[in-house]
Amino acid sequence: MKVRVLFLLGFLAGMCSPLCADHVILKNGDRVTGTIVSLGDGALILKGDLVGQVTIATKDIATFQSGSPLEIHLKDGTVINQPAVAADPNQFAIAQGPALRPQTFSLADVTSINPPPKPEPKWTGSISGAVSSTHGNTKAEAVTASVSVARRSEKDRTTAGADYGKSEQRDRDTGEDETTEDWWRARAQYDYFFTKKFFGFGNIRYERDAIADLDRRVVVGGGGGYQWIETDRTSFSTGLGLASLYEKFDNADDSNSQISLQAGYNLDHRITDTLRFVHDLTYYPSLEQFSDYYLTTTAELRANLTKTMFANFKAIFNYDESPAAGQGSTDVKYLLGVGMTF
Repeated sequence: MKVRVLFLLGFLAGMCSPLCADHVILKNGDRVTGTIVSLGDGALILKGDLVGQVTIATKDIATFQSGSPLEIHLKDGTVINQPAVAADPNQFAIAQGPALRPQTFSLADVTSINPPPKPEPKWTGSISGAVSSTHGNTKAEAVTASVSVARRSEKDRTTAGADYGKSEQRDRDTGEDETTEDWWRARAQYDYFFTKKFFGFGNIRYERDAIADLDRRVVVGGGGGYQWIETDRTSFSTGLGLASLYEKFDNADDSNSQISLQAGYNLDHRITDTLRFVHDLTYYPSLEQFSDYYLTTTAELRANLTKTMFANFKAIFNYDESPAAGQGSTDVKYLLGVGMTF
């Protein structure tokens, strides 16, 4: 009795092995049997019992089937977790149950099968700066610094950064050191993606400029945005929303507070493998009077020196239609330095 049972089990196992195995049918009529490992970058990887791992170009595949569920990703974002059934050339099917006909899909719509897990999102960023010191007929000291960080996941994005500049020059007549530059700014934004393109955002800015008599400028806002492009080479997004803009000047007793529209864009483009251009602009017109506005924009050109070191040139342009009394509306700052990424 035991012998019969063992024989029956062995017979069933032998029959199930070819039936349960995965099959890839090629356009030339050949059939490759094994286990489908993955598909991506124009090739399917199949592990055979006798021939080992085999790579098959997707353009040569007519159809395929599997004995166990596959994680199949389609171009429209659909993810299928079911066994595949062979179908007509350039198609595959998914069984819908004994009473329903299989649902067919085009092989051209498949972006990947069993893709590797996405890496955990991590913080990346850069830090740069420059220091100059002049002695002799002229005595001057200057320092500038910038830092930026970012974290991108499938659903959200966080960015933050800060810039700082200070310089002093000795007056040859009085012998006293005079501050010619003393400013800093910080900003942060959080984006949550409702779809691959549309996102909601909240942001905050804080600025100070002693030379411009700006004690502080605080901008807190939020709204919606659209990610037009997001590739390894180029990222471009626009945003529109509302903001609360608060300004306090050193030479004024009263402060300014207003609700503004905020509209802007962010561009990050890799011109070549070693040259990168970053540009952003945000426009804050007052809802009470559009001619009263604040505008800030930054442009940076960055050239890689090594894998982690770079040289950069950054220009910061600010325009405040209602500056401190006795001060101009326009401020332009230029930063030239070296830095490193992390």
